Amino acid sequence: MDIHTDIPLKNYTTMRLGGNAKYITEAHTAEDVATIYQNAKAQNLPVFVLGGGSNVIAKDEGFAGIVVRIRIPGFEVVADEPGSTTIRIGAGEQWDSIVKRTVDMNLSGIEAMSAIPGTAGAAPIQNVGAYGQEIADTLVSAEAYDSLTNTFGTLENSDCDFKYRDSIFRSRDKGRYVITSITIKLSKNQPQPPFYEALQKYLDDNGIKIYTQQIIRDAVIAIRTSKLPDPKVNPNTGSFFKNAIVDSWQVDNLKRISPDIPLYDMGDGHYKVPTGWLIERAGFKGQLINGIRVHDKNALVLINESATSYHDLAYARNAIIDKVRDMFGIIIEQEPLEI
Repeated sequence: MDIHTDIPLKNYTTMRLGGNAKYITEAHTAEDVATIYQNAKAQNLPVFVLGGGSNVIAKDEGFAGIVVRIRIPGFEVVADEPGSTTIRIGAGEQWDSIVKRTVDMNLSGIEAMSAIPGTAGAAPIQNVGAYGQEIADTLVSAEAYDSLTNTFGTLENSDCDFKYRDSIFRSRDKGRYVITSITIKLSKNQPQPPFYEALQKYLDDNGIKIYTQQIIRDAVIAIRTSKLPDPKVNPNTGSFFKNAIVDSWQVDNLKRISPDIPLYDMGDGHYKVPTGWLIERAGFKGQLINGIRVHDKNALVLINESATSYHDLAYARNAIIDKVRDMFGIIIEQEPLEI
């Protein structure tokens, strides 16, 4: 197991910002994970687990511990039933490669999550989702190392406490578990409408009336390509902000502020408000703030155009949050984690 020292985190995160990690290494097996944590504990060093770096922001001071890049491979069909197939996937597998492979198998359940960067093991952490699908819909379980007890175990779907872009892995048990593999159950049925609004519009606009897993994947990739900049060309983390969730008592006031505000009933007295719409109404779409560009095609996306520090990013982020709060009384939240 190779351990490298004093490595710039900006080389491993898609926003291309941040200081150095004291140590960085890779885990290719579950046993590697346990060994790294045991050695870190013996040296009283903190550990941060990094997948593809597409949903992580590194601070200027860097990380005075060990950064572990999860590279555990694996793709195994563990159950094949008349209507479904269950697959165990190594946490280090690239997510979009997994989506492509399952679409090639004519399986449904994650095809609308095509072209999302990152690793399979990172998907449950923020309950990754797009265009009407999220990992919580298909996850059977996650196999994980428990850094508190130094044991391996299985967390069932119900143990993960999935919410919109949230789970125990980034809330109450943040930093405790390291996912080594996930098990998902996918359907053998073809996708059925109605689809997520933006996806349905694309299908309608292009006269598509036959729906297969591959057609949905192709449509999602086309939509994402038109709205989201390539992080290899324009450093970004995809959607920088979560969509806002508001209580029903806020709805009347929001409609008074902006009668045309889009609201999506999520049930249980909660409504989703597209944060990109809020940011656009606040006047930030296309604007450059301290080297951070608010994407002119999708205001949820912040692009590092010329910023050189986390401070630059934080200034732009806070300016956006403050103005949206002042205009609408809604506090929008950052989606990427921070190291």
